[in-house]
Amino acid sequence: MNYREVTPTREFLARLDTGADWREEIESLASEEGIESAWFNAMGAVQDAEIWFYDQETKEYQPVTFDEPLEVAACIGNIALLEGEVFAHTHAVLSRPSGQTLAGHLNSATVFAGEVHMRAFEEPLERSHDDVTDLDLWL
Repeated sequence: MNYREVTPTREFLARLDTGADWREEIESLASEEGIESAWFNAMGAVQDAEIWFYDQETKEYQPVTFDEPLEVAACIGNIALLEGEVFAHTHAVLSRPSGQTLAGHLNSATVFAGEVHMRAFEEPLERSHDDVTDLDLWL
């Protein structure tokens, strides 16, 4: 197990811009504030979405695209550096009007309305390639 103690430094509440990309908005907040590690949660609605599912056998992401309005029932993730750039590792549970849920790694989505809470940490967090999983995981 890889773990460390982190020291919270600052917290932010943000409203995402309508028409912007959900994940890019979160990454922009972190970049603008010089945040290299954080934890966030969010909620709202999107106009479309691309969710990735990681196939553990092929070690490849399988994208699934939804071109429809969806509620963001839950969104959680963390901020870390990936190849020197801020990266928001984002997972979401999205719902249709019927109540059917869709969930996975949120690659992209067009914001209809979104609210984010981000807690930044003093200690930087960096991702590096892990040969066993073929994923970019925390060092």
